[in-house]
Amino acid sequence: MNPRARLIRVARGLEPADLVLSNARVVNVFNGEIERANIAVCDGRIAGIGNYTLAGETIDLKQQYVLPGLIDGHTHVESSMLSIGEYARAVVPHGTLGVVTDLHEIANVSGIKGINSILKGARTLPFEFFVMAPPCVPATGLETSGASLDAEALSRLLNNRNVIGLGEMMNYPGVLASDPAVLEKIKAAGRSPVDGHAPGLGGFDLAGYVASGITSDHECTTLEEAREKLALGMYIMIREGSTEKNLEDLLPLVTDKTYKRCLFVVDDRSCSDLLNDGDIDAVARKAIRLGLDPVRAIQLVTINAAERFGLKGIGALAPGYLANIVVMQDLQKFEASLVFHRGLLVARDVKALFNPGKITRARPAGSFKVKPFSAGALGLKSKRDTFPVIGVVPGQIITRKLDAAIARDMEGFVQADPKRDISKLVVVERHEGTGNIGRGLVKGFGLKRGALASSVAHDSHNVVAVGTNDADIFAAVSEVIYLNGGMAVVENGKVLARLNLPISGLMSDQPVGEVVKDFERLERSARALGTKLAAPFSVLSFMALPVIPEIRLTDMGLVDVASFSFMDP
Repeated sequence: MNPRARLIRVARGLEPADLVLSNARVVNVFNGEIERANIAVCDGRIAGIGNYTLAGETIDLKQQYVLPGLIDGHTHVESSMLSIGEYARAVVPHGTLGVVTDLHEIANVSGIKGINSILKGARTLPFEFFVMAPPCVPATGLETSGASLDAEALSRLLNNRNVIGLGEMMNYPGVLASDPAVLEKIKAAGRSPVDGHAPGLGGFDLAGYVASGITSDHECTTLEEAREKLALGMYIMIREGSTEKNLEDLLPLVTDKTYKRCLFVVDDRSCSDLLNDGDIDAVARKAIRLGLDPVRAIQLVTINAAERFGLKGIGALAPGYLANIVVMQDLQKFEASLVFHRGLLVARDVKALFNPGKITRARPAGSFKVKPFSAGALGLKSKRDTFPVIGVVPGQIITRKLDAAIARDMEGFVQADPKRDISKLVVVERHEGTGNIGRGLVKGFGLKRGALASSVAHDSHNVVAVGTNDADIFAAVSEVIYLNGGMAVVENGKVLARLNLPISGLMSDQPVGEVVKDFERLERSARALGTKLAAPFSVLSFMALPVIPEIRLTDMGLVDVASFSFMDP
């Protein structure tokens, strides 16, 4: 029988369903009500919601709540540091059954090949996986990237059925300047959604940015900024990641008048947070704890995301929709007890019931190239009495442009000053072997000794390191190079902890539990060096991102983000 015809007959009660979930309290995201009913499932889709009893299998939910599979509307799966299969094992048990990801992290290192490897790996996993084609590879010309995607390459990528739009347009100065290459990329998206990235933009410049066809933003840090962008027609992605904490400030934006234009996202979330706290469910849970109605929170992580991206058949529980279903005992606690993907049970009590299979590496040969250098190459000299310092803002990825008196050694080299919480920051180019080394200072890491280094450095992912002395910084960077990508903590020349990331220097090929164990050891070791940051490696990863105000360091030098130009300290 034609599958559609069978679905209709089951919906009409003329044939038994494959599965009936009985005695459920069903959350209806269309009308905001909770109704007691049974759910009939046929061939992976919902046939109907009502008094269904005929079924090959019946599961009595005993008045548990049933809601649609959760959808994370903006994330970078690479930031979990997990292979795509292990990422699924981490998030699916928490109820994430829809992922919209911008793969610009792996694209900046490994180009289209890296994107395709993740798309291929996601095909057999129990969630709906959608990619936004990354338009900013590289994000700017102020750093060295491992790949470049022009409008033609993006057009080819957009022909993939799982690529549903254009990812975050971080080059907002290029948009405002009507850069032809930037506008060609937006044009390539056609009628597909185009995501934005415009921290702090307002007034006439914001109007110009929106006029280009960009329809969302996830970089709002103040309620006033979010209200201005929403009033101009943008969808506001309220972000709560491992480093970026915007939920509490932006939650008042969500009202009965505005909620349809809002959705929760994580953007970047570490493997440890995913495993221990959850994914998009953790954002909804926190919002509920802050006072948001649970049904409204569910709408912001289901139907709102589906409608923003035009994703048919997911985001709700209704006839014809995919049977992507999350069961919870208590909406206040917001923890999944059962998770069904297309009608099949894939997780129970936050434990995965599936095996993602073999992990394939996306790193092409020769993708990690560093020109040999010595510790002496990290030396920094300046004739000024003061020096521009990157100021870390706790809970945010924006930085502050500070100016501080500098300490020098006997030879005139600028030194870190742990007593004033000023550390040395270094970015080493690793894609083309140029020998570029950016040097600067940063305040806010709280290091008393030692150094941290990582090949996860948004967005071009050169090697970024922070420390109290050049010898330890050199040792930490050398360890990352030896690993062909990864993270390291060093004190007195000794490696205290490491994490190998062989997939493009961004992701591990190990099981999620092993990755989390190594990552948590790294963070403990970093805290032993004095840092009080909740997520020091996550904060470090953003120090080289020259599209977030106010000041950054790339392999080419210090960048004033407001003017998109290099500083001459």
